[in-house]
Amino acid sequence: MTILTKILAQKEREVAALKEQPKPVVTARKQRPSLLEVFKSSTVQVISEVKRASPSKGIINDGIDPVAQALTYEAAGAACISVLTDETFFKGSFADLQQVTEAVAIPVLCKEFVIDEIQLDYAYASGASVVLLIVAALEQETLARLFAYATELGLDVLVEVHNEEELIRALAIDARIIGVNNRNLKTFEVSLEHTKELAAKFPFDEGRVLVSESGMKTPDDAAFVAAVGASAILVGETLMRSGDVTATLQSLQVTKPVNV
Repeated sequence: MTILTKILAQKEREVAALKEQPKPVVTARKQRPSLLEVFKSSTVQVISEVKRASPSKGIINDGIDPVAQALTYEAAGAACISVLTDETFFKGSFADLQQVTEAVAIPVLCKEFVIDEIQLDYAYASGASVVLLIVAALEQETLARLFAYATELGLDVLVEVHNEEELIRALAIDARIIGVNNRNLKTFEVSLEHTKELAAKFPFDEGRVLVSESGMKTPDDAAFVAAVGASAILVGETLMRSGDVTATLQSLQVTKPVNV
């Protein structure tokens, strides 16, 4: 059993429990910029993640105040804030997401292993403006259904892929924002080469944007993925461990090559 299959088995149990509860109530939602617009920039945009722990690294920073971290990210120029809502494996929660969305004005991504519409309902009710759908975690019919549901809610959707087959599946549902996870969700090994390989097959001329996820540690890493066409990077552990979050985040906002 892989880490991904363990997580998905846990999600099945969580979804069943959520469906036993009343549907979450949606209160007033903030208007936030579209990620597609935010990513139209001459510099690489940073999706900055609030991440206490992970299955591969264990505890990263469990004493973090998610609101304080999010406000630091926003002030430093983050394009979007990603909030882990998985509790079992990442020590996150929808409460974290709610607190962050109430505190900041920029786009907020609900980082969750979504397998059912009820999770999208919770993301929406908690104030998220962006949700994640992981192609490796979903059958194509389910992926298409969840993508349509999130879009109907007015949410931006970051569709995550890891290989060419998954990229083809993401394009089949007309995903506009596609993230390449440099981490193999079955082994949790990381290589930025995944972004380079898939960028070579990416239809940039169709107005879609490429996001490189995981493994970003240095400005050179950001420059490497920018050179092959990434408009944005998702950064968690590096920022959560940094002694100077602002300086680290801004160092990753490298200038995109003119010819990309």
